Amino acid sequence: MATETGSGELIWAYLVHLGYNMWCDHEHNLDPNGPSHIAAKDYLRFDEPLWRELLPRMRDAGVNMVVIDIGEGLRYESHPELAVKGSWPREKLEEELAVCREFGLEPIPKLNFSACHDVWLGPYSRMLSTKPYYDVVRDVITEVSDIFKTPRFFHLGMDEETAEHQRFYQYCVIRQYDLWWHDFTFMAVAVEEAGPRPWIWSDYAWHHPEAFFEKMPKSVVQSNWYYGGEFKPDIAYVKAYDQIEAHGYDQIPTGSNWSTKDNFEGTVRYCSQTIPRERLKGFLQTVWRPTIEEMRPKHLEAIACIERARNAFIEDTNR
Repeated sequence: MATETGSGELIWAYLVHLGYNMWCDHEHNLDPNGPSHIAAKDYLRFDEPLWRELLPRMRDAGVNMVVIDIGEGLRYESHPELAVKGSWPREKLEEELAVCREFGLEPIPKLNFSACHDVWLGPYSRMLSTKPYYDVVRDVITEVSDIFKTPRFFHLGMDEETAEHQRFYQYCVIRQYDLWWHDFTFMAVAVEEAGPRPWIWSDYAWHHPEAFFEKMPKSVVQSNWYYGGEFKPDIAYVKAYDQIEAHGYDQIPTGSNWSTKDNFEGTVRYCSQTIPRERLKGFLQTVWRPTIEEMRPKHLEAIACIERARNAFIEDTNR
């Protein structure tokens, strides 16, 4: 059983989207079940009043880390061409990071470089694995690491890079085999050279377990994710937690209220019983909605899930 004592405080993290151009590259009606907000826009979708409300809510719920998915939300000084209407200048982001710290929330950057989630890269999202692409990747990682004052972690995303996940996109591209590993390694090295520790989603291991466990460095923090309500080791996505543990990786298991509000508590319960504390670094809750007033109830629900799961964890630990 993991505890909140020992080597370092357990992480209770919440993912917030500053930018949201990380899915479909055009408006369409091809998917009748798709969310209305999924297509990329030429303006920033981020309500500051909601953000200001969420910060104390997170603190009061016991959250101690906020992972900020930046995307097009920043007007990069190294690449201003990535900005949209309303993108924050560096000074604005630095001010908001200071506010996070005042609330006891450790800010961690996320830039998703998966080909499925990189519309925010603008023209470079259609230049994967070329010199201009590599230059931009290194530049924005270095710049963001500096803005965040060399954070403990840097989340690189890298999930769902499949043709199926891009079936409604106008432009679909995937990297496979050695090229995927080459590009991922380039990103991870760029992060390490900037100072933070790389952190990624672990779903590549679902489809390519042999390559994953042979080539994935132990220095990279793993976030397997599963959003269902049942936690049985014969469920492939749940089994991945056990497989990643068996190979000795540090983990930050990830849940969500995307499918059910009970998922995060189940994630904490299952993983705290199966992953030793020395490799269980904490937990990450996701909502996968933009930070806009329309989505306020889902954000508040997701944070309430963290509080409930954390309280149950502490109660179990103290028994």
